[in-house]
Order: sequence, then structure tokens, then C-alpha cells
Amino acid sequence: MKLLVFVVGLSLASAARLPFPVDINSYHEKIGIPEYERLKQAGEAQDFDGSRIIGGQISALGEHPHLAGLIVLLTTGQSSLCGSSLLTNTKLVTAAHCWWTNTHQGVQVTVILGSTNINFGGVRRTTNNVQTHNFNPYTVENDVAVITISYVGFTNHIQPIALATGSNQYIGSTAIAAGYGAISDSPWISNSVKRHAELLVVNNSVCASAFGSAYIFPSTLCVSTTNGRSTCFGDSGGPLAVGSGSNRVLIGITSFGGQFCQRGIPAAFARVTSFASWIQARL
Repeated sequence: MKLLVFVVGLSLASAARLPFPVDINSYHEKIGIPEYERLKQAGEAQDFDGSRIIGGQISALGEHPHLAGLIVLLTTGQSSLCGSSLLTNTKLVTAAHCWWTNTHQGVQVTVILGSTNINFGGVRRTTNNVQTHNFNPYTVENDVAVITISYVGFTNHIQPIALATGSNQYIGSTAIAAGYGAISDSPWISNSVKRHAELLVVNNSVCASAFGSAYIFPSTLCVSTTNGRSTCFGDSGGPLAVGSGSNRVLIGITSFGGQFCQRGIPAAFARVTSFASWIQARL
């Protein structure tokens, strides 16, 4: 699946992919809505080949138990696709652009937990309680939102993830992105299976060189997407984490990337350490 500046799919292909320059306002019509329709059709055809996230691997049910798929109902009556991370029994964090942009507004979101397939199974919660940060859709700054759902119990397949805090930049760390997004960008190939990929955290200058410094802030976290691995379409809002098990920590929220997930263009995430206080105040 690939993560575009749009929302989610990690083949991992790269945080929501947008045309250049970054235009997150077209995420839903160009990425989220088409990706949702593809996944819906794949589910109806029961064509579950398990390929997602560009260059990544299929995730077992118990892997990444903090990952939750999002189906966002928009005011247009259409549905769009994103990802999120479970923080408590009632709270998740995602990208603000999954909920609203200058062209689309969410009215309801269905959260899918504890499932390897976004079309079937798992625990589902529907809510309209979404609080966004001071999001700027033109620069993609502060691309963070907190979702509140009714209580969900923890199981082997549904677990929260801790927020990264402090001053660690994680440069040089290998982090894992996960999502239900696309696995190819020419043509887009979609299914509804959870996938993950390992990505190297790099200095923000790498993303600034690719997208321009106007879109990269200290609160941005940049990863390399070499060797055909990246987030992609439909992965927006999903997790970038380090560690494992009880030591797993959320360091990034999939925000945006290039127009094509498989061409080695870096991907950008909202840096969790920059937003930890804001998020924790809403838990």
C-alpha cells in the first residue's frame, strides 16, 4: 500500500501521494474515494490476493494491532479511505486531511479494528467525533486529528500504541508503516488486506529537496522509500512505528508523498513528538 499525501495504502508506497506541488485538497477525489471503490469491488469479488503496501509484506492478524482502517463518509455521500492508530479504548489518531480539506468534509467515520481485511470482520465503530489540529491544507502543516469512539476492549488483535515523546528525531532508525492502501501505482492495484513495510527515517532536508521547503516543517518526519517500498494511496493517517510488542512507539502519522509510490520519492509524516502534548490533552 502506498501513502500519498492523500491517505493511506502501504505497499507501502508513500504517504498520501499527491501531484506536484503537494495538493492535499484533492486527496479524497483523487485518492480516497477511488481507492475505497476499488477495495469495495475487490471485496465483492472476494479477490483477496493479499498484495498491498508497495514493496511490503502481508501482515498477520496479530501484527500491528494498533492499526485501524477508516471509511470516511463525506458530505457528498461518497466514501473515502484512510488509516489510523489506536491510542486508548476510545481514542485514535489520524491525519486531519482524512476528515476535511478545502474541497471535502467528513460527516461520519467507520473505524475498523482487529481485522486483516478492511471489508470484513474485526470490530467496527461509527462516530462523527473527530477533532483536528490547526491544520493548514495549503502547506499540509499540523496534519493531525483525534477520533473518539465508543469503548472497545483490548484483545490479542486490538492493542493501543504509545506516543513518542521527547527530542529523539529517529534519524537513521528503521520504522514500520502499515495500512490497507494500494500496492501499485501503474495501474493502481488494490485489495483490502493489511500490509506493512520497513522504511528508513532520514533528515527532513531529503523531503525538502523533493517537495520544497514550504511544505516541510520541524514537525514533519521524512522517510526514504528506496528499494520499491513506500506508503501509498489509501495509507494516509496510518502509523509509522518503531519497536515491537509493549515497546512499540508511534513516531509518525502518514501525511503525504509524491504522485507515484514506486519511484523512490520520499514520504512525509506528521512527527508525533511535535504533537504528543496536543494529542495527550484529548485522550
